[in-house]
Amino acid sequence: MRTLVGTPTRARRERGFTLIEMMIAVALVAILAAIAMPNYNNYVRRGQLSEAFTALSDMRAKMEQHYQDNKFYGAAINSTTCPTLSGYSAFPVTGKYFTVSCAGGAAPSQTYVITATGSGGLTTGFNYTINQIGTKGTTSYHGSTSTATCWLTKSATACDN
Repeated sequence: MRTLVGTPTRARRERGFTLIEMMIAVALVAILAAIAMPNYNNYVRRGQLSEAFTALSDMRAKMEQHYQDNKFYGAAINSTTCPTLSGYSAFPVTGKYFTVSCAGGAAPSQTYVITATGSGGLTTGFNYTINQIGTKGTTSYHGSTSTATCWLTKSATACDN
């Protein structure tokens, strides 16, 4: 009589994950997502803020060009409204993430303040300014009032630019 070598005597055990193992995996993924998503949103927001900074800097340069040509910042010698700048329609200018507006000083306008206001999504509650002497300002950060004399990007208290 012949015997088979290596024949299993017990039934094979089923392979797979238990419910507890699956729940642990789901909990770990949830914890990682809770940490990663706010950091990712801040990263994306900082990228979107650059639209405001670029527009404010560009419009300030164009306002200075207007001043060099006309010796005032207004649309006309007796106007307190900001001029239509080369490459832009009249204020306010709407971008993808910000709306940029301008306020002039007393006629003949020797002052101005250009403001970028967050217009939706991750930029809502962010307002940045620049004036005729180049003073940067943050008037609203994450919806909270601010008096910072810089453009805040990473925190509500620290100037990082």
